[in-house]
Amino acid sequence: MRLRALLDSGVPGIRLLAGEEELDRGVRGVMTTDLYDPSRYLSGGELVLTGMLWRAAPEDSEHFVRVLVGAGVAGLAAGVTEVGPVPDDLIAACERHRLPLFTIGEELSFARLTEFVVRRISTERASDLTAVVDRHRRLVQAATGGTGLDGILGMVAADIDIRCWVLSLTGRQVAAGADPLTGELCTALARGHLAARARRARPPYRERIGGRVFSMLPIERDDGTAAAAQGVWSEWSLVVEEDVADWSEQRRGLLDELARLVAVEADRVEDGRRLGRRLAEDVLHLLDAGADPGEIAARLRVAEPDAPDAVTWQLVAAAVTVPGTDPDAAPGRRGATTIGRMARTLVEEALADLGTQVLVAATADGAVAMVPGPSEDVAAELRERLAGLEGAAGEGIRLSLGVSAPVTRADALRGALEESWHAARIADGRPGAFAVVGHEELASHVLLLAAAPESVRRGFRDRLLSPLTAYDARHQADLVTTLEAFLDCDGSWTRCAARLHVHVNTLRYRIGRIEELTQRDLSRLEDKVDFFLALRLR
Repeated sequence: MRLRALLDSGVPGIRLLAGEEELDRGVRGVMTTDLYDPSRYLSGGELVLTGMLWRAAPEDSEHFVRVLVGAGVAGLAAGVTEVGPVPDDLIAACERHRLPLFTIGEELSFARLTEFVVRRISTERASDLTAVVDRHRRLVQAATGGTGLDGILGMVAADIDIRCWVLSLTGRQVAAGADPLTGELCTALARGHLAARARRARPPYRERIGGRVFSMLPIERDDGTAAAAQGVWSEWSLVVEEDVADWSEQRRGLLDELARLVAVEADRVEDGRRLGRRLAEDVLHLLDAGADPGEIAARLRVAEPDAPDAVTWQLVAAAVTVPGTDPDAAPGRRGATTIGRMARTLVEEALADLGTQVLVAATADGAVAMVPGPSEDVAAELRERLAGLEGAAGEGIRLSLGVSAPVTRADALRGALEESWHAARIADGRPGAFAVVGHEELASHVLLLAAAPESVRRGFRDRLLSPLTAYDARHQADLVTTLEAFLDCDGSWTRCAARLHVHVNTLRYRIGRIEELTQRDLSRLEDKVDFFLALRLR
C-alpha cells in the first residue's frame, strides 16, 4: 500500500505533519518502537509507530530520524498519548530528511492502525498475485497462439509498462517489446553481458548506460550437443529497462515466466538452423570429394527451391582462436570440434535476419557459411554485426573472417571456398578481437603482403621506416606523416603542402630529409611503391 492511503481511507485520528511530497512511498509492514536506535529491527519499507519515549532532548529527534532514513523506512507516525504533541524539532528533522511524519490522536490506538495497514497490504498482495497469475496465463496463450516474441514483449510493455528486449551476445536485437534499441546501445549491452559473465557475476546483470538502467537475464539453454564454449555464444539475454533487484517476488515470477517463453523461441530457432547445417555439411563434403557440379547444384536447390536457376552464392570462412586451445589440433580432436562449433554459432548469429536461409557448417578449422543472393555487402554486414566483440572483456577470443566473391555456378564453389579461407588467413594477421577481409582486397597489394612471412614483412618495414620514426622521436618531427601525405597526393607538391598546411619549401626540405635518411629517391616509381607498402605494413 501507499502512505497516501492513511489519509485517503478516512481513518480517524491521523494527520500529516511533514513529507507531503513523499506520500507515494510503498509500505511493506508496521513496526512499533520507542528504542533510541531501532535500526537492527528494520528491513526497509516499514511504517514506524512510536510514543516518542526515546526523546530526552531536542537533539535526539535528529538522531532518531537519521536512523530511520538510513534503514529505508517508508514513514513515521508519532502518538501523543504519552508525551503530548509532536515537538517542533521532530517535525523539522523529518522535513530536512524528507521523511513523511504523521501524528496519531488519542482516539486511534496503535493496534487499530496496525490492523488497518496489515489488512490493506494483504488485500493488495492478493490482488497483485491474481493479476500476475492472469498475466502468466495470457503470456502462455500468446506464445502458443503464434504471436511471436515481438508480440509477447509488446503485450508486457502495454499491460504492465515493462520495456524489454531480447538480444544475442553478438548484439543482435532478436525481439523488441518497445522502441528498438540503437545499434550502439545493443553493442554496449552485449559487451556488458560478456563482461558480467567473465567476472562470474550473479544474474540478472545490471548495466547503466547514458543515465538509463538495464537488467539482463541470461536465457540459458542446451541442445544436448553443444560444448560449453558454444553455449555462451548461442545464449540470448532478456533485457529490461529497470533494476529488477527492487521488484516484488510476484513481479520477478512474471519475468521468469517471460524468460522461459524466450527460451522456447530460442530452441525453435535452433531447430530451424539444423537443416541449414546439414545442407552445408553435405555441400562441403561434395566439394572435398570433387563431386559433379550437377550433384552439388541439386543439393543447393534444396535450400532455395523457389529461386531462379542462377543463384548467387558467397562463401564466408571463419577461424576462431581461443586462449588455451591448440591451434594445430588435428581434425576430430576435441579442441578443434569445440572451436568449429563456436565459429558456427558466431557466424549464424552474425548473419541472422538477412532475409535468406544462410547455410553454416562447423569444420575442424572453424566454420563455413554459404550466403545466397541477391548479392549484398556481406563483409560490411559482418563488420557491423560483430562490433560487440571488439573490447569484450575477459573473453580473449579472436574471430577472423574471409568473404569470397559472388559466384553463380556450382563448379565455381570450390574456388570460392579457397578464396574465403585465404581471406580469413589475411584477416588473422590484423589487430583487434575480430577482422573481416572481403574478396576485393585479394585483388590488391594486400594479397602480396599477406603471402610473405611475418619476419620478412617486419624486416622490410623496419629497414625503410625505422630511420624516419627514430628521427621523429628525437626531433619531434613529422617525417612519417609527411611521407604518407606525399604518397596519398600522388607526389603533388602543392596539394601535399596544402594538406599539411606548410609552405612548399618546407615540404621540399622534409622530403629531402626523408631521402637522405633512407637513401631512397621519391621521384622514382620503385621507391614510391616500396614506401607505400612499408606504410601499409605498420
